[in-house]
Order: sequence, then structure tokens, then C-alpha cells
Amino acid sequence: MDNANLKILIVDDEEDLCEILQFNLENEGFKTEIAYSAEEALEKSLENFSVILLDVMMGKMSGFKFAEKIRKEMQLKTPIIFLTAKTTENDTLTGFSLGADDFISKPFSIKEVIARVKAVTMRTSGNPNNNKKTIKVKGLELNIEKKQLIVDNVLVKLTKKEFEILKLFIQNIGRVFSRSDILERIWSDDVIVVDRTIDVNIARIRKKIGKYGKNIINRSGYGYCFEI
Repeated sequence: MDNANLKILIVDDEEDLCEILQFNLENEGFKTEIAYSAEEALEKSLENFSVILLDVMMGKMSGFKFAEKIRKEMQLKTPIIFLTAKTTENDTLTGFSLGADDFISKPFSIKEVIARVKAVTMRTSGNPNNNKKTIKVKGLELNIEKKQLIVDNVLVKLTKKEFEILKLFIQNIGRVFSRSDILERIWSDDVIVVDRTIDVNIARIRKKIGKYGKNIINRSGYGYCFEI
């Protein structure tokens, strides 16, 4: 993906942090703009941005209020990544309920922010992996037609459920799937499956893909995702 075609809006009242984010994102080839308040951000053409990096705790209008406004009133689907020092479970659930695509806790590393931005833009710009017959990520090669997995040039046998779960993750890198999401997508309606069954399948996948098992992340209380 050509980052030069992607524009990031940074919304945060900490000027130093905005400048650091802008400098590093532009070094990665992204175009950026800064707004030092939610009110200032609302004056921009938000539909022209690929991602909004949004602080939660700001002046009169919080990041949550801003997200609620653009999602519910303006009906904008521009991806949002919250940047916040608020790390309680309720805060995170609030963010996701308002349509957040990701949540990054302060303090954070710039590398983490860049990786999350790339994952979200890949996912929301139409992931090219979704239409490929073979998906390659790191040392993993998933053949969609043959239902085969190759790990570092070695064929690895997966059960049907394991293959479908891994395919779901790799086709949606960085996206968090709850256990109910996985259940709905992978298991038929007439089969009773408990959360433990999903956890066991994922544990087996991690074991079978070896060192790449660490890329399957468990976001406590939310679900699983595959991160690069």
C-alpha cells in the first residue's frame, strides 16, 4: 500500500506529542494534519482522512464526544484510533462502542502507533488479502483453494476450524475478534460451542505455527487478533 495516498488527522491538545507523531508518520510516507481540539478537527473535511488519531481527554469536547458526533450525527465511517491515558475496561468498551477501530494507551512507542495505523489502513482500505488465492504473512503461507498452511516452507496440517480461524485473522490483520465473533463466523448455528473450545483451537494454532504463534494476541476482555 502506498502511504503517500493516505492522510492521517492527529487530534490532541498536547502540541509536543502532535509534532512527534506528525514527524514520524510523515517519515513513513503518510500525509498528516493536526488539530489541537475536537472543535478544530470538526472544521476539517474529515471524509478526506484515512485515519483519525484521537485523544480522549481534551478541553470542552472529549474524544468520546467527538467520535459520537461524527459517527451518529455526521454518519462518517473514517477509522478512529484512540490515544489515551484512560485504560480501564469501561473506557475501552466505551471507545469500541463508539466505533473505534483501535485503542492505544499512553505512554506508547512511536513504532506501535505506526504499526497500528498501518494495520487499520490496510484493513479499511480494502485488504488485498481478501481476494488472494494464497496469503503470505511473515513465514506463513495460507493457500485458500487447497486449504493448506505452509510455515517456513514446511506443510503444516490444520483442522478445518483451525484453518478458518487462522484465515479470518490473517485476512483482517490487527482487527480484534471477540469469541462470539469467531463463533458466529466459524461454527454453524446448530452447534453448541463454549468459549473454552475457541481458546483450545487458538492454542493449537499457536503451537502449530511455532514462533509466529506470538503474533496471535489475546486482548483481555475483548478477544483475539493477529498483529505483525
